[in-house]
Formats: sequence, C-alpha cells, structure tokens
Amino acid sequence: MNNPRTPIESVDAPMEIGDAAASREAPPVSAELAAPIELCVVVPTLNERGNVDELLTRLMRVLRGINWEIVFVDDDSDDGTADKLRKVALRDRRIRCLQRLGRRGLASACVEGMLATPAPFLAVMDADLQHDETCLPRMLEILRKDRADLVIGSRYVSGGSTGNWDVKRAWMSRCATALARLVFKQEVADPMSGFFMMRRSVLDSTVRGLSTIGFKILLDTIASSPRRLRIAEVPFTFRERFAGDSKFDSAALWEFGMLVADKLVGRYVPVRFLSFIMVGSAGVLVHVAILSLAMRATQGQFPAAQSIATIGAMIFNFWLNNLLTYRDRRLHGWSWVRGLATFMLACSIGALANVGVASYLFENQTQWLAAALAGVLVGAVWNYAITQLYTWGRVPRR
Repeated sequence: MNNPRTPIESVDAPMEIGDAAASREAPPVSAELAAPIELCVVVPTLNERGNVDELLTRLMRVLRGINWEIVFVDDDSDDGTADKLRKVALRDRRIRCLQRLGRRGLASACVEGMLATPAPFLAVMDADLQHDETCLPRMLEILRKDRADLVIGSRYVSGGSTGNWDVKRAWMSRCATALARLVFKQEVADPMSGFFMMRRSVLDSTVRGLSTIGFKILLDTIASSPRRLRIAEVPFTFRERFAGDSKFDSAALWEFGMLVADKLVGRYVPVRFLSFIMVGSAGVLVHVAILSLAMRATQGQFPAAQSIATIGAMIFNFWLNNLLTYRDRRLHGWSWVRGLATFMLACSIGALANVGVASYLFENQTQWLAAALAGVLVGAVWNYAITQLYTWGRVPRR
C-alpha cells in the first residue's frame, strides 16, 4: 500500500488538474491501514472449516499490538473452507484466502502463502489448533532483536512435549527426526516441526532451491539454505486437533522419504522419476504374480495369461503412482478413469519402444543384458515423461 505521506509529484505519470482536485477531496488513509504489516501467519488448509473461527479468535487475542495479517492457502476444500474464509475476510482486511485448484501439498501451499505477502516476518502454523498460538509473540520478539534467523516451535526442547501421542507415533517422529539430520548438518532438536517463524530474507535465499515435496517445509528450508542459519527453538506442547480429521497417513510418510531423497540426490535425478521407477519395480512383481495365477486359470495359454498380467500390472502401476508419485495431483472420479486410459496408452507405446531399442542394439552386437537394460530405460523415461504431461499434467476435475 502507498504511504499517504509520499508526495504526489513522485508518481511517474503527469498529473492533470482534475486529478489534483480529486486527490484533495479523497479521505485520508487511517493510521491502521497506513501502518506496514510486520507479521504474516501462513496457514495451509484442507477441509478445516470447523477450525477457522476458533483459530482467528485466538490469534486476535495473542497478536494485539502487532500489525499482522493471515493468509490461508486452501487446496480446494470440499467442505466450504474457502467460502467461509472469504466471508470472514469481508469483515477483516487482515484475513486473506488463496484458493488453489488442481494441486495439493502442505509445503507448496506454505511457499505460495509466504510469497503472497510483503511482511518481513513469516510464520507457518496448522489450522487445527495443535500448535500453540501463544508462542507467536515470543517468536517474533526473538526475530525483532536479531537473535535468530529462524525460530522453531519445538516439542523436543526443555519445556516442550508431544502431548497425548501414543508410543507408535512418538517412535515414528523420533525416527523421522533422526533421518532428517542426514540432509543438513545443523543441530536442531525438532526439524520435523510444522510450527515456525522466519525472516523474509531466509525465504528469499532458499525459495528457488526448495523441493516443496510433502509436508515438512521447515526441513526443506533448513536443508536448502546456502548458509548456516541462526536457529532458536521455543518449547510448546502439541495439542489435540480442535475439529475435523487428521490428514496424516502412510502416504505422508512416503512423501517425507521423497523429500529426504530429493535433498540427497535430487540434483542428479528427479525424485518423481525415482518414485516412478520404484512403483514400476513393484509392478513387475505384480505382473509375475498375476501371470502365475492366469496361467493356471487359462490352463497354460501363455498369450492370454500374459495379456491379463500386463493389463493388471498397468492398472496397479497407475493406482500406486496416483497414490504416491503424484499425490499432490491425485486424480478422482472421471479424471481417474481418463488418467488410466492415457497411462495405459502411453505405457503400451513405451513397451514398443522398449522392445524396438533392445532389438536394435542386440542385432548390432550389443550384449543381450545391456540391450535389455537399455530398452527398459528408454521405455521408463518415455512412460514417465508422457504420463507426467498427459496423465497428471492437467487440473483434475471432481
């Protein structure tokens, strides 16, 4: 927003007499609107309608005296979260909603929300009220006093706690924390936290190197920083979800693994391609299993059994890629059916390319194993490139 004290002569375009008169008649900008935003709280949402009112009530209570705004980044919730946010925003200019279509992912949502604000200090927290909003003023004060570049709401420092987690979830979190330390050298007690605040300069220096895979944007940020960050950790107790259902599932663990892999080898091989290859390898086992059953069912008719196994493996590969590799672009309904058709068509052409390349190399005195592997590689690259473009490259329709 333009500063109301900026002289009108600083505008590049020449002012007409009528414009000057209109300027004198315009009402002054209030002090509240003229004050620059200091803090932006970025909140990714997916079906969080029941948490919006309570979250805003708590934030307004703890952030009094701070010039702040909140950017909700909604991944096209089907419970009306975005509609509710827009209605609330009509009554309070500090509230904004960025609704995304055709893509999902907590990390990428956080990045888009942070890029949509001019605030010098950026906080990220969940909408479900599991993060302790009363920590925000303390986190901001640490950044104001230049004692850190990044402040983490930590469950694993003195005074922090995972709350009522069961043994299994606590163990999984500890293992993930240990694995996370493979991708950066700094000593951080809780790199898996989803609750943190940082300077905009940290975003500016890391944003082009972020993977934006999965849900651990903090880990991604620390690992992508070109310099060692000054990190402070503020203890908090992880609370129970206020309303709605948890989004954490086994596929989220896969995304975390892909994030770690991307930070370790992503500069050499696209991590989606690695996932695609792993799914394809699993598909080979499925093919063999179906082929064995089909041979019995068809009384040894290999062509028929092979056809059944091939179709079954393709369906399996599509289903698992849709679940894991392209989790953020997952297809549903008729989009799923159309996606399966394009996937099977692409893979059929890829199989022909596989056989053609392998046969050509073998006929030109290439050792049979090398020729076969070359054919597999060509087919895999073709399948990955074409399906990424035509199967998962469009905005899915519900």
